[in-house]
Amino acid sequence: MIYGGHFDTDSKLKRLDELKKMMNDVNFWNDKEKADQIIKEMNETSKMTDNIKELKENVEGDQELLNLTDETDTEMLKTFEENLEKYKKEFDSLTIFLLLSGEYDANNCIFEVHSGAGGTEACDWANMLYRMYTRYFDSQNFQYELLDYQAGEEVGIKSVSLKVKGSYAYGYLKGEKGVHRLVRLSPFDAANKRHTSFASVDVVPEINKEVDIEINEQDLRIDVYRSSGCGGQGVNTTDSAVRITHLPTKIVVTCQNERSQIQNKEQAMKILKNKLYLLEMEKKNKELAEIQGVHQNIEFGSQIRSYVMHPYSMVKDHRTNVETSNVQKVLDGDIGIFIEGYLKGGKEDVF
Repeated sequence: MIYGGHFDTDSKLKRLDELKKMMNDVNFWNDKEKADQIIKEMNETSKMTDNIKELKENVEGDQELLNLTDETDTEMLKTFEENLEKYKKEFDSLTIFLLLSGEYDANNCIFEVHSGAGGTEACDWANMLYRMYTRYFDSQNFQYELLDYQAGEEVGIKSVSLKVKGSYAYGYLKGEKGVHRLVRLSPFDAANKRHTSFASVDVVPEINKEVDIEINEQDLRIDVYRSSGCGGQGVNTTDSAVRITHLPTKIVVTCQNERSQIQNKEQAMKILKNKLYLLEMEKKNKELAEIQGVHQNIEFGSQIRSYVMHPYSMVKDHRTNVETSNVQKVLDGDIGIFIEGYLKGGKEDVF
């Protein structure tokens, strides 16, 4: 029986120091939403580092007792075995937390789902993913705010954009970026044939610092349109929704959740700056990798996961080989095994 494991808590302790400095700033309460997020992260990080310290002390204490225990003391050895199983579970949970040490892992994020080519099928699949992720957000106590919603012509959605708020929201969700593939017997096909549908997910961290990106107004196409949504009294029926297209990069951002066109434009511009900043960071990392002779697969837009409902049941992540046969459970929001698998797989951030 081996007790052990190494916890590298330096990054979290460094983060705690950073959070304390933020809280001591005289302007800390000028932005209440940001202040609340910092306090929440501070409390969560402090709790987890305390749990790490407690687990380390318990393991070391048991190790010392084990060395002094007679091999014939079966009752004591059974207790050690039971403790070991408990420590393993705690260790796995804490390990995931410690893996969230990227520059933007602790931040909120912009989470988008876009239907691929295929009309009705693709729009329905995008809607299924939207449902899956919002259920996962609920299970993690992440709050989410609808920024833009484009309904499909017949069913489902063409695209949806959400602001996801919570401690380490980006860290947990960053691995979901990519193309998701569905194989099933189509409910829209009278012949009940098997269809393959695609939808893409994009995840961008909300960068709290001021992003130094210059944008030429001539590079932008700004469209104003009537807000759409899921219906109800909360739908804004004025032409206040804003779509901004950055012509050189073809990046498109939309926002319709604010009451005025000006507010929607400001929100959309902030998201655009974040995306352009991260795109620039990706380019720099790629150039550096080429200089160093290192091949980095950013996997931007690549197929990351398949959800097969026919002729067999299987959800498989193609990067980590994590898989399960319980497709419905996954579509109901139970995607933790894939998120943990990605984080444990040692995937490195490109920014």
